[in-house]
Formats: sequence, C-alpha cells, structure tokens
Amino acid sequence: MIWERLGVLTDEVSAHFEEALDWAAEQGLKHVEIRVINGQNAADLDNEQVSEIRRQVEARGLFISAIASPLFKCALDPSRQVAAGDTFGQREESVQSHFAKLDRVITIAKMLGTTRIRIFSFWREADPALHRDEIVRYMQQAAVVAEVQGVQLLLENEPACNGGYAEEVAAIVRAVASPALRGLWDPGNEAYGGLEAFPAGYAAMKDVLAHVHLKDAYIREDGQPHCVPLGSGNVPVIAQLKALLADDYNGLFTIETHYVPVGGNQMMGTLMSLQALRVLMSEV
Repeated sequence: MIWERLGVLTDEVSAHFEEALDWAAEQGLKHVEIRVINGQNAADLDNEQVSEIRRQVEARGLFISAIASPLFKCALDPSRQVAAGDTFGQREESVQSHFAKLDRVITIAKMLGTTRIRIFSFWREADPALHRDEIVRYMQQAAVVAEVQGVQLLLENEPACNGGYAEEVAAIVRAVASPALRGLWDPGNEAYGGLEAFPAGYAAMKDVLAHVHLKDAYIREDGQPHCVPLGSGNVPVIAQLKALLADDYNGLFTIETHYVPVGGNQMMGTLMSLQALRVLMSEV
C-alpha cells in the first residue's frame, strides 16, 4: 500500500538534516529525498559529505529514494526572456554546465544508493512549442548519459519550466523514448499552475510516470497560487491515490508540501500534511 512507499523531502521538514531524519523515522516513513542538506544543494556535496549522509540515513532505517536535483533549471538561450523559479541555492548556469553537473550528480546518486535523479526542462520560454525540438534533443542527450550509467532521470512538471504541465512533460518523455527518462508527477504543481490535476493532468501523465510528489495548492481570489496541506486545495487527493493504485503504479510517494503555517515552521506544515494524508489514506 501507499504507506509502505511513503517518504519526504528532508528540507521540507527542517533545514537541519539530522533533525529531519529523526522526524521521518519517528513518523514511520520509509525513505527520504535529498535536495538541500544543511543549506547546501545536494549537487554540490563532496564525497566525504555524501558518505556521511548515507550513513546517517541508513542508521535510522531509512533509504534515499532520489536526488531532487536542480538539473536543467537554466535558460536554453540567455539572450531570451524566460521564466524563472527556485533553484535551491544554485546560481544560473549554461546548459553545458548543467551537463557537466549531471555527471557529478550521477556519481553522488550511486554513492547514496539510489538510481533516481529529478530533473527539469529549462526555464519556460514565451512559447515553449517553438523550442520543443531543442528541448527534446537535450533531454535525449541526458537520457543517453543516464542509460549508460544505469540511472533514471525523472522529469517533473514545474510551471516555471517548459515541461510545466502534465501534457507537456508526457510529450517530452514520449519523444525521447528512453527508459532512462520518465515522468515525475506532482499533482500539486499542476494545481499551482492553475490546471486540473485530476483527472485531466493524471490522464496525460499516467503512462509515463515513475515517481510521485504529494502536495496540494489552489489559486487565491487575487489570482496567486498558494500551497496548502494535502486535501485542502484543488487536488482531489483521494481520487488521485485510488487511481494510482487501480492503475498498478508501483513506484514511491514523496511528501513535498511547500507549506508553512502562519506563525509556524516547515516541520509543522509537513506534519499537517502527513496527518491529513493519514486520514485521507483511510478512505483509499
């Protein structure tokens, strides 16, 4: 069932890595995803740090499910005006620099005992369709590297990127046509971008996805998106989870709430989502 495959992004719990790990273990979670460790992006870790991270994770009976990397959150062409989003401490770099970073992240992933690496599809162009061939070509190049190295790249739907929504990510994955590139489905990101996460978004993604992030969001009256605890936004969480199980999805689930309650902290926000998920799962 879902509970046996549930984990969390550590920096969604606490900026202090060991505190986040203790919390995950206390909550009975099974795995963690790595994005920022004590203020440092996972892509920048040295070998000694990587070894210590794995030791600490496994000492608590957890495993590392994926590196939530910032790979390919960059502009295809710096001379063009594009969207931008959170890079979690990474500076803006060229496409070529991201390919060099890919090699390092693959090494880190193997040292951490995982084969999964979250990636993106470049900062969103004014008209992504005009640049689709270029996007696919770079994704194919990355997939070739990943396939040779025995890892799997997970392309996430991120509104600030060209693969911003389910339909766009699915089209890229199908065009690349490599087992080394699959979709990472985040229904909350779809809702955050103002589109229907379920059933429409899921229908587009379900045949190409290999990993799931769990968050919820809605569009406020002022037109701005806002993340909320699971079950409080525009994602029909129960229906989505039931559909994943009915469609024999056998991958992992990771809580990534992006929600901090007023006057609270990240741990409180993630705990609120986890508690809500426990209630929701009783109905699945």
